[in-house]
Amino acid sequence: MKNYEELIVKYIKEQKHKILREPNGRLKYKFIVPGACYSHQLWDWDSWFTDIAISNSLETEEEKQIFSEYQKGCILNFLEIMYDNGSIPFMTSGEDTFCECEDGESNGAKPVIVQHALFVCKFINDFSWIENEYEKLKKFLAFYEDNCKHESGLYFFIDDWAIGVDNDPCTFYRPKRSSASIYLNCLMYKELLAMAEIADKLNQKDDSEYYSNLANELKVAINDKCYDERNGFYYSVDVDLLPIDTNHWIHLGCPRHWNTLIRKIDVWSGFLAMWAGIATPEQAERMVKENYLKSNIFYSDYGIRTLSKSEKMYLIKESGNPSCWLGPIWGISNYLTFRALLKYGYDDLAKEMAEKTVNLFGRDLAECGEFHEYYDPETGEGISNQGFQSWNLLVSNMISYLNGKPYTEE
Repeated sequence: MKNYEELIVKYIKEQKHKILREPNGRLKYKFIVPGACYSHQLWDWDSWFTDIAISNSLETEEEKQIFSEYQKGCILNFLEIMYDNGSIPFMTSGEDTFCECEDGESNGAKPVIVQHALFVCKFINDFSWIENEYEKLKKFLAFYEDNCKHESGLYFFIDDWAIGVDNDPCTFYRPKRSSASIYLNCLMYKELLAMAEIADKLNQKDDSEYYSNLANELKVAINDKCYDERNGFYYSVDVDLLPIDTNHWIHLGCPRHWNTLIRKIDVWSGFLAMWAGIATPEQAERMVKENYLKSNIFYSDYGIRTLSKSEKMYLIKESGNPSCWLGPIWGISNYLTFRALLKYGYDDLAKEMAEKTVNLFGRDLAECGEFHEYYDPETGEGISNQGFQSWNLLVSNMISYLNGKPYTEE
C-alpha cells in the first residue's frame, strides 16, 4: 500500500505541469487539459476535477500563484465562447468546439461551470476576478432554466450527446428531452447552490436568495420523483409522456396523475444524491446497505461498478464514442462515491474505497507506468486508453485522507 502511495505521488508530481496549456487560437486564456490523451482540449467536468486534483499537490505559494492563472482561464475560456442563447460547448480547442449547441437542439456544457468557478474563487481566496463574468454565469443557468426544465421541476438532457457518463442506459439512445438524469439533477442542485454563494459574496443578495430557492425546489423534486421507496435508491426518470387528451373517452375514466416515470436501472450516479447532500440520513443508510454493499449490484474489489452487475445491459469492454460506463470501474465514480460515503459518516467504507482506488491505480502504474481510463471490476485490469490522467489524479486526495492530511475538496 505504501509503495503504491509513493509511486502515485511521484507520478503526479512529475505529470502535474504537463497538463497546463498556454492561450491558443479561440482559447484566449491559459487552461488545464485532462492529460496526454486530450493534449489540446478544454473539457467541462474534466477540467474541474483535474483542477481539484492538481490543487491538492501544490506545495508552495509560488506554485499556487502560477497555477491560479490556469484555473481561472478554464472558466474564462468557456464563458468567452458562450453562445447568445447562454449555452456553452462542453469541449473546445484552439480551432474547434466539437459541439453544436448554439441552436439549443443538442447538449452543451454540463452544470459544472459555476461550481468550478466557485472552487477557484475559494481556493485562491479571491472573488474579484469573477465579478465581470457574473452576468454570463447567470445566462448559463438561465439556458438550463428555459430549455431543459420539466414541469416536474427536474432538469433533462436535450439528447444523449456528451452526457459525461456516455452510455448510461437511462439517457443513451433515448428520445430527445426524455431523460431527467439523476446525474444531471444532482450536478444542477450543486450548481445552483454554488451560484447562490457567488451571488452572496458579490453582494447580490436578491440573486443569492433566488438561486437558493431554486436549489431547494430542485431538492424537493429529486426526493419526490427520483427516490424509490421500494429499492431505497435514487434513479433517473422518464419525462417523455404523451399529453393528457381530454377528448379521448378511453382515457377519461382515470387519466394519468403522474408526470414522470421512474427508470429503475441501477446506475452508480444514484449515489450522487449522497454526494450532493440531497438524501436524508435514513435514505443514505438504505442506499449503502441495500445497494452499495451488494456484490451482485455495485460492490467490487476495485471500487464501484458504474452499472449494476445484475442489469441486462451490464458489459465490460473497450470502446470509445461512447466510452463504456456499463459496469467498468472509473476513477471519478470511485472518488465521488468516496466523498458521498464520507459526507454521511460511513468513514470505514470511505477508507476502504480509498484503499481500493490506491491499489487499483498503484498496480497499474507499477505494471504499465500509466493510468487507464477505466478498469475491469473483476480483475482490476486496465481496459481502455492507457495514458489517461484527468480525474484519476484525484487519488492524490484519497492518499492525503488515508494519511490524515488535509486535502482539497470540490
